[in-house]
Amino acid sequence: MSRRRRAKKRELKADPRYKSVLVSRLINIVMENGKRSTAQNIVYMAFEYASELLGKGDPVDILLGALENARPKLELKSRRVGGATYQVPVEIQHERQQSLSFRWMKSAARGQKGVPMHEALGKELMRAYNNDNESRAIQKKIEMHKMAQANKVFAHLKW
Repeated sequence: MSRRRRAKKRELKADPRYKSVLVSRLINIVMENGKRSTAQNIVYMAFEYASELLGKGDPVDILLGALENARPKLELKSRRVGGATYQVPVEIQHERQQSLSFRWMKSAARGQKGVPMHEALGKELMRAYNNDNESRAIQKKIEMHKMAQANKVFAHLKW
């Protein structure tokens, strides 16, 4: 991490089909080895699969709903005070909330063996949209909030 200056945030281009920056972010997270067209196909097919399962029309609305349900509000940061390390709950910035939930959805979809990636991602989006406890992204969010709740006695140590 550079101490000279803050890194500049690069503007993301909207994706070609839905004209959404959020979809473009999800494509970038799903992408591996620079294979953007493969990642686009996976995400678009996952949207079609999820909207087919839910019976909803707009996949971007499904993505927004899933994102809203899977975003964590708090996380734990390690703080070292007087030789002891404490897990201190801190609020998360909006952009980090999005990236964490996208990463959790991707890892949940990748973890399903024997299922095509677009189906696994579509099911995960559907579960997160329905706020279903079977969703691994929702489970991770709940787990993170429970840990933050358990460690809230150390909240005075944040700075």
